[in-house]
Amino acid sequence: MSTLKRTLGTCYYPEHWPRDIWEQDARRMAEAGLTWVRIGEFAWSRLEPAPGQYSFDWLDDAIDVLGNAGLKVVLGTPTATPPRWLVDRHPDMLAVDAEGRSRKFGARRHYCFSHEGYKVECARIVTELARRYGATRHVAAWQTDNEYGCHDTTISYSDAARRAFQGWLRKRYPGYGNDGDITALNKAWGNVFWSMEYDNFDQIDLPNLTVTEPNPSHSLAFRRFSSDQVVAFNRLQVDILRAHTEAPISHNYMGRITDFDHFDVGADLDIATWDSYPLGFLEDRVGADAERQRKYARQGDPDFQAFHHDLYRAVGRGRWWVMEQQPGPVNWAPYNPAPLPGMVRLWTWEAFAHGAEAVCYFRWRQAPFAQEQMHAGLLRPDSEDAPAMAEARRVAEELTEAPHVMHAAAPVALIFDYAADFAWTTQPHGNGLSYFGLVFDTYRAMRSLGLSVDITPASTRDFTGYSVIAAPGLMHMSDDLKAALTQSGTQVLLGPRSGARDADMAIPVPLPPNMPGLDVTVSYVESLRPDMSIALASGGHIQLYRDVLEGSATTVEQTDTGEPVVMTNGAISYVGGWLDQEALRRVIGSACEQAGVPTLDLPDGVRLRDCGAERFWFNYTDQTVTVEGLTIEAAGVVRQAAKTD
Repeated sequence: MSTLKRTLGTCYYPEHWPRDIWEQDARRMAEAGLTWVRIGEFAWSRLEPAPGQYSFDWLDDAIDVLGNAGLKVVLGTPTATPPRWLVDRHPDMLAVDAEGRSRKFGARRHYCFSHEGYKVECARIVTELARRYGATRHVAAWQTDNEYGCHDTTISYSDAARRAFQGWLRKRYPGYGNDGDITALNKAWGNVFWSMEYDNFDQIDLPNLTVTEPNPSHSLAFRRFSSDQVVAFNRLQVDILRAHTEAPISHNYMGRITDFDHFDVGADLDIATWDSYPLGFLEDRVGADAERQRKYARQGDPDFQAFHHDLYRAVGRGRWWVMEQQPGPVNWAPYNPAPLPGMVRLWTWEAFAHGAEAVCYFRWRQAPFAQEQMHAGLLRPDSEDAPAMAEARRVAEELTEAPHVMHAAAPVALIFDYAADFAWTTQPHGNGLSYFGLVFDTYRAMRSLGLSVDITPASTRDFTGYSVIAAPGLMHMSDDLKAALTQSGTQVLLGPRSGARDADMAIPVPLPPNMPGLDVTVSYVESLRPDMSIALASGGHIQLYRDVLEGSATTVEQTDTGEPVVMTNGAISYVGGWLDQEALRRVIGSACEQAGVPTLDLPDGVRLRDCGAERFWFNYTDQTVTVEGLTIEAAGVVRQAAKTD
């Protein structure tokens, strides 16, 4: 159990505003109870208006103004927004989409992670910033770049990416010298199929614009390569910063961005942060149906933010923030309603309950120009308070009485693996099927049972302290992970598609899941139309995807025609299908009962989080509810002391 102080902050762009209001802004931030101010992450053109001509005086001034008001600065590196002159210098630095079209200048994130010239330019500007501000006392934290992967910018099909991919493959399939072993690659990928065999690595192109789908082994390798390029790009900046500063270094991730491995990026950082936009994500990323979108249009999905809080707590190895918290309507979703009164406060406290050190509102003042002019801030464009300001002030006042986060391990663990997402994306086997969707459905069922959940990476081998472990959809499972789960002594729920592919995307023999001590074999699989779900004998349905099972393990769930769906040996169970919420709740609830973990039957939209000495209740509905003897107002938060034995 650990204790951390809770703080608030905001995102500020002094370069957007007249110099004569900076002091007033800083004073108002401090008066509102804010501690942190993130600046600089989009300011490259103002920091270096022409090649090698630096203009840091205004940033010196802004940091002093904020620091003198008692605020702490998070300084962002500006590499998400290369200026026009830099694109003119390196016209081939732009990313290329899957259709072979070059992305253009005029927005942000217009670069390819593989372009060597751009990486040199990034190292140069980051070095200049690190040398100048690394020891500045008001700069108390750093952020690398901004929102890797946002706007579909992780994967690039450029010439730079092709050359780098070929080099990456040579290292993955090593031979004598630096040439690699092309025979090993051909065998691993099954290139004898359709005469796809290569004579050398220079022949290997990127897996786009093929006549029909490319070889899944090729596609999976390219996704892994693209993820590694993000990791290397981030590490380049971190290494420079660490040479000049002792302040913690972070990056702000996004919701449901899974095309690079956040755990691998996070291994080089001190703090994981993420940008939480509950209303925008409901329409844009949650995958909720129209009825649920209407129900939670002003509140956000009751589980989506919490899932990412738990995910990024794991990515940050316990240290994480919300770097951007939605304070009002955004500008980028299909529809952009205003939050229900109280929701900004609820979102903030929910983050703290899941272990956040800081929650920073995006942004301080709504911009009257450019792409985000319809994105609300804490202030209106005329500098009057926007509705969220009162809620931020209320949280700041509440923090004076409860400034600390008490965090303890949850009783239940959920494994999340970006490599599994790469594999599912490569071969979904059905329209709309996704690894994220499967894991999120499992998380939602857990939360509806009143469970606090720890998300953990597939690299975890020590599951001490957990009573139940769920690992749905792990397409590739290493032998040591299988052994760790088998030997954990806890209730383990696997499947569907667990162990369904080897490391190169081939079906393994023995057939999956090939789990020690579990006599279950997946004989074949099928994906299901949304209108052809399969009823279970005890209630609920298999939907979307089914593993057909055989073996001598005990059948504990079956279809209404008697076919096995969940099979168990001891504490290890295999779930042979994508279950709906009714069936998932029953299967997870049974595992919890066997493990001695108490559960609750929470109303839809009501959630809880246990964090050390406190239990937090959250009401995502627009009506007052009563649960477990507590009355919780619409969009309300209730804190109570944790029950002790």
